[in-house]
Amino acid sequence: MSIQLYFHKRNFDTQKAERYFKERRIPYQAMDLKKHRLGQKEVELFIRASSARDILDLEDIKVKSHPVAYTNNTQTIIDYVLENPRLLRTPIIRNGNRVMFGFDEKALESLTTQ
Repeated sequence: MSIQLYFHKRNFDTQKAERYFKERRIPYQAMDLKKHRLGQKEVELFIRASSARDILDLEDIKVKSHPVAYTNNTQTIIDYVLENPRLLRTPIIRNGNRVMFGFDEKALESLTTQ
């Protein structure tokens, strides 16, 4: 099992996810989006898990003021996210091909037990 935790800032949800893994001694790989360059396939996997607009942090004022917040074109969203991963809603927790956004303990339990 290879769990990856993608984040671009240490917000409360990221801290909760890290605490969840540490308390249960679940190994995970922290992927700081400032240092880790996302690939096209990773972003496509995130979109398949949700939808193109759902991967964007539309509550962030900087994202709201960005043109990507007003498009529904999947390829445009992928291109912007590859260029600027700060637009993503984090944390993103990935276990193989399964992905979740934010922190939800019940969803995280099912993601880590299967």
